[in-house]
Amino acid sequence: MRTKRAVLLPLVLLTLLLAVFPLVGETFYIQLLTKVMIMAIFAMSLDLLVGYTGLVSLGHAAFYGLAGYVLARVAPQYEPASLWTTLPLAMAACAAFALLTGLLVLRTSGVYFIMVTLAFAQMLFFVFHDTPIGGGSDGIYIYAKPLVKIGETTLLDLEDRSVFFWFVLGLMAVVYLFLRRVLDSNFGRALVGIKTNEHRLQALGFPTFRYKLASYMLSGTLAGLAGYLAAAQFGFVNPEILGWHTSGGVLMMVILGGMGSVHGAALGAFAFILLQEVLSNQSWFGAVAKHWQLAMGLFIIGVALLLPRGLMGLMGVAGYFTGKAKSVDE
Repeated sequence: MRTKRAVLLPLVLLTLLLAVFPLVGETFYIQLLTKVMIMAIFAMSLDLLVGYTGLVSLGHAAFYGLAGYVLARVAPQYEPASLWTTLPLAMAACAAFALLTGLLVLRTSGVYFIMVTLAFAQMLFFVFHDTPIGGGSDGIYIYAKPLVKIGETTLLDLEDRSVFFWFVLGLMAVVYLFLRRVLDSNFGRALVGIKTNEHRLQALGFPTFRYKLASYMLSGTLAGLAGYLAAAQFGFVNPEILGWHTSGGVLMMVILGGMGSVHGAALGAFAFILLQEVLSNQSWFGAVAKHWQLAMGLFIIGVALLLPRGLMGLMGVAGYFTGKAKSVDE
């Protein structure tokens, strides 16, 4: 109970601080934090697969990019599309792709699962890169953010950066609460059991393949939500968002924050992107900023060596010293 409270209070405080940020923040930082929250959704979706089900994927960017392309292809060229139709369509496309590929990739495990998921993502990459469907390497522009309206009444003006920020913040909170609910259910416990000892669950009569397929589909669908929001924010999609480096980047976020922790995955996204912005700031570090990847790599190696549970492990360290201090006082 104390652990849950120790996590809940910082999360509530952080959410409140984020909610008021557009009222005082500059445009650049509003857009930056919007991007960070979108990537947090992306990272949480992958953590369901990696941290809880034990399936390490290098093809998660396929769902992220597919949803963005669905929005780009369905939206009118110079007019805003309806969010009520494009968002469900994009997520449904990701769920269908996850179902089709999951029936194949989940018959493998370990390094073979990693390679097959990467192969499917690369196949989708070349579909959009080498055919007119995705506009080739130039990509497709999205000239207006989706409309959120009922009849003639506009509920949310997503063209307003602050409104879009709050919209993404609300969706990030919904995804977090939804995943917490899922993972606290019998389904979530079964996923953890599969990661721990799948053969034992099979011996007990659990249909583990169905559980893994459901986890794979849910993870891909939520990644599609992140890809849809990213396409809406930047107004542009190209094949690069489907590349292996996108999958590798979000996997780094999960590892950095702490696998097997939904809030850890979100924390990893915040830490990764914000640290990247700091290290690549030439006004602070001059010419050295061009080599920010080296500093980022050293930081991630340090976290992996010193904090096996990622940045969430710092909470355990703090709790240890807090408990030790209490015992001394007593």
